[in-house]
Formats: sequence, structure tokens, C-alpha cells
Amino acid sequence: MRDERVVFTEAELSACCASRRWVAAVAGRSYAGPADLRAAGAAALDELTWADVEEALAAHPRVGGRAAGWSRAEQAGMDGAAPDVRAALAAGNRAYEDRFGHVFLIRATGRTADEMLACLRERLGNDTETEHAAVRRELAGIVDLRLAKLAGEDT
Repeated sequence: MRDERVVFTEAELSACCASRRWVAAVAGRSYAGPADLRAAGAAALDELTWADVEEALAAHPRVGGRAAGWSRAEQAGMDGAAPDVRAALAAGNRAYEDRFGHVFLIRATGRTADEMLACLRERLGNDTETEHAAVRRELAGIVDLRLAKLAGEDT
């Protein structure tokens, strides 16, 4: 996306965030460059209701589970994780889902399995309001990374 404006399709943007409201806000617009696209994505995320966030969460795999597409590369920190760490993540995911009613979301890019497990354990102690804020921050980080990739930026 150098000097020409670009418009991204709903299908392309859905890979970045599965909230239909977010996609509708970002798709079909012309962007001058990656920074313009990423700013629009962030602004649209800020406008999402919790139900919209839950819709986006439903498309994310469990950390340490079977990931595909961008999620696979983002969870590369799981590669080579010890069996006890994998088991602890699986148990932690179940406890988190029981407590909060949705998948544990973390911007996994650049994090090891041990770091993700530590974050999961820490966030299990959050109250609902604090956790909703944490989920929104993590979602924003994931969407920003994916938009940068979509726009052809090196991440």
C-alpha cells in the first residue's frame, strides 16, 4: 500500500476481526496507507458493544488448541511447549470459559507458552469488568497486527 489508496473486502477484513459490526465499519472505505487502515480499525473496535466483542471471540481458537490461518502463526509460541504446560493451558482454558463464558483471548504473537499460561492464571482472578477491559485490549492488539499484515507491513 504505497502511494495508492486501497479498499479491502469484507472477506479480507473478517479474517482480522469476526465482528460483523466491525467489518461493516471498516470495509468499503478507501485507505491512504497502513496507518489509516489501522486507525480506522481501532476506532471501529472502540465502538463495539460487548455482544459484538463476543461475536469476534467466537472465531478465535483456544490458546494451545488447533489453530489455523493467522492464529497458527500467532500461536507459534506454543511450538515445543512442554506437555505439562500444554495440560495446564487446557485446564486453564476450561476454568476461564466456565468463569467468563467465552474463550481466553490473548495476543499470542511474541509470547511463549509459559508467558501465555502466566497471563491466563493471572486473568482468572479478574472481576468481569476488569476482564472485559483486558479482552478488549487483547482483541485490539490482535486486530492491529492482522491489519498490518493485510496492508503488507512487516510485523
